[in-house]
Amino acid sequence: MIRIKKPEEIEILKEGGARHAYILRELRKEVRPGVTTQELEDKARQLIEEGGDKGAFLHYTPRGAKRAYPAALCVSINDEIVHGIPNEDVQTLKEGDVVTLDLGLTHKGLITDSAITVGVGEIGDRERKLIAHTEEALARGIKEARGGAHIGDISYAIGSFARSLGYGLPESLAGHGVGYAVHEDPYVPNEGYKGQGERLVPGMVIAIEPMLTLGGDKIVLAKDGYTYKTKDKSIAAHAEHTVVITEGDPIVLTR
Repeated sequence: MIRIKKPEEIEILKEGGARHAYILRELRKEVRPGVTTQELEDKARQLIEEGGDKGAFLHYTPRGAKRAYPAALCVSINDEIVHGIPNEDVQTLKEGDVVTLDLGLTHKGLITDSAITVGVGEIGDRERKLIAHTEEALARGIKEARGGAHIGDISYAIGSFARSLGYGLPESLAGHGVGYAVHEDPYVPNEGYKGQGERLVPGMVIAIEPMLTLGGDKIVLAKDGYTYKTKDKSIAAHAEHTVVITEGDPIVLTR
């Protein structure tokens, strides 16, 4: 069931979204060769706690999971698409790596979700374009997120752009409603058809999150039960914002 957020709740989400954006900006500065994923997790927790908020992912147990997620931050490197666990199989970032930082933040009981992909030091031209095009796909999806439109309008904008440039779109991984919980209805896929899916209504809050790969669409789940990787080991990128649907342009909470 899709739950519409009240005006006073949207104001809280705006506050949380601003804090969220600040944390990701600070974490971006920490991404460099020699830094470990544990250090990024520690920094994320420090910044969250300094703001008086909570990490929405820490101890979250999604449907079907055998255990709770053990970190506040997801750090996914190269062929890892989403949900890389930073404080278990700790990795050290290397020159040329492509790293996604995905964070959920709970502020006054309401949740925002956002992700960025960052190159470590000097990265290749293909990887640089992948990151830029993933961000452009997100911008195109957000442009379609208006009251009266459909989920499929967002999906088509993302998918048609990505496919036109030859990128893969990881199967089954998609955006979602957010606010009261980390994952709510509606499901927001990254490929679809105009005019299909749920109608967008003012007050809906959704996380739009294109994921693009330099290879194919097939994915595999790692033994940790959370980290999704590209089956062909191609590099992936991920960009995400939480937005509020209005009658006009959406409010991007996490920009």
